[in-house]
This record gives sequence, structure tokens and C-alpha cells, in this order.
Amino acid sequence: AFSLPKLLYSYNDLEPYIDAKTMEIHHSKHHNAYITNLNNAISGTSIENLSIEDICKNHSENMPIRNNGGGHYNHSLFWNILSPEGGGNPNDKIAELINSSFGCYDNFKEKFTNAAMTRFGSGWAWLCKVDNHVEICSTPNQDNPLMPGICKDDSIPLLGLDVWEHAYYLNYQNRRPDYVSAFFNLINWKEVNNKI
Repeated sequence: AFSLPKLLYSYNDLEPYIDAKTMEIHHSKHHNAYITNLNNAISGTSIENLSIEDICKNHSENMPIRNNGGGHYNHSLFWNILSPEGGGNPNDKIAELINSSFGCYDNFKEKFTNAAMTRFGSGWAWLCKVDNHVEICSTPNQDNPLMPGICKDDSIPLLGLDVWEHAYYLNYQNRRPDYVSAFFNLINWKEVNNKI
């Protein structure tokens, strides 16, 4: 059975960009609910011992598994690429990929922000490695680039931004642009590099 991952920081460590109450509810309630529902959906089936990546890649045709498996994978990645010491310009491999794919970091920020802002309703914006470059895409609900036919096949998610309202509404209300802008101050580029 899957379990709620422990965060590498406290709920209040991401302030002022993401407030402690939002982090607590988002992690301990929303993410935990996806895990509970996923465990219930796969219990006693042939896939209950598979990795979450395998479930997303190969078993997402079942909607309860798709929604809750995606919710678990997406949030686990999201927590890990956030850091109180995050932000600033990317470095090392990810900087090279961003520069070669988008021209410069500012162009990446503009395109990523656009993906997050134009995702209607609930969903995610993603930066993925595809072959020898990086691409930006967005997904509805709890879909992710590991699922077939969502972004480019063989996409490796490096960075994801949750644009469900529960990720920001307590502090930002309907101001998604402010939340998206704040996100860039928290990106753990070291962890992103570890995924390449």
C-alpha cells in the first residue's frame, strides 16, 4: 500500500509564498485522500504491488486509479521540487536544457506561466525531458505526462505546478497569476537536476 510521503520541510517553511495552512490541508488532507482512494482501488488486484510510475504509465484507463494514482504521483513530485532555499536561476544540466530549448530562463518562465494560466479549471503545468531537450505541457485534473497520449510519449516529468484551487485559494483566492509567480521562488533546482 502507498503511504503519505514525509515532507523535507515544515508546513510554514514555504511562507510567504505558500502559507502554512494551505500546505497542511493540501498535504495531510488532499494528498492523503488520493492515497487512501488509490489503495482502496488497487487492493487485491494484480497491480497493487506496482510502482506509482508503472501504474500511471500502464494502468490509467481505470478512472479511480487514474485520478487517485495521478494525484499521488503528482503531489509527491510537487513536494520534492519545492524548497525554502529554492528559487533563483537554474544551474547545471537543467540550465543547459532550458537555454538550449527555450533560449533563456526568462523565455522558459513566460512559457511555463502561460501553460499554468491557460489550464482551464483544475490541473497541472509541467516541464518534461523529451529525448535531449525539455518541453512544457499542461494536463487536466490529476493527469500527468507519464500517462499515454497526454503530452509527448516517453516524457520524463521534471517539474510540476499544481493549479488546482486547493493549492492556493486560502492565500491567493482567485489570483492564480500571483501564485504562479510565487512558485518560481520555491523551485528546488538541485532536485530537478536529480531527475534528469
